Amino acid sequence: MNVMIVDDDREIVDSIAIFLKGEGYGVFKAYNGIDALELLSENDIQLMLLDVMMPKLDGIKTLMKLRETKNIPVIIISAKSENADKILGLTAGADDYITKPFDPPELVARVKSQLRRYTQLGAMEKKSGRIVIDGLVLDTESKTVTVDGEQVRLTPIEYKILELLCRGRGRVFSSEDIYRSVWNEESVVGDGTIAVHIRHIREKIEINPKEPRYLKVVWGIGYKIV
Repeated sequence: MNVMIVDDDREIVDSIAIFLKGEGYGVFKAYNGIDALELLSENDIQLMLLDVMMPKLDGIKTLMKLRETKNIPVIIISAKSENADKILGLTAGADDYITKPFDPPELVARVKSQLRRYTQLGAMEKKSGRIVIDGLVLDTESKTVTVDGEQVRLTPIEYKILELLCRGRGRVFSSEDIYRSVWNEESVVGDGTIAVHIRHIREKIEINPKEPRYLKVVWGIGYKIV
């Protein structure tokens, strides 16, 4: 598995690279968003660690550009710790967010977790076929989603949340249920993180997110697909 580290602080990049190489990962390095996107287009990379504040092209713009063509996991590493910054990163398409300074073993653990979900998701879907709910179709072999014949691009986390809800069509899933099923661990985040992912999914699969056709909120309880 190959991981790209994107940060304009070369010492941070080199430090993270040491830990990742120690775990057996291949490492690519970039120091701005433009170089990162070029490397990504030329190499087989399974995960990106992405700083926000960078020259030439910042992390958020880089992430949005990446999401036009790739659905690999992206973990934002940023000195910004405010909830608004985290929500911005998740809304732009990040799968996880860790603030500087961070504990390197924790970062490695998050990388392993994201890659495990990414590969397990692919293995599971090869057995599953398709899920069809009116005009919403999940092709679980290619990990693609179409709505009324139009393809929509989801991040790996968004896809897995949507698949969970679709497989349990009609059932209400709490934020805790979703976190436990998708992250395979007890929730360590507030409901806001799940709400950001749900809102992002809605914006992609609903013609009018304010009047959703598929993804409904059951206030005070959770979410369901109808």
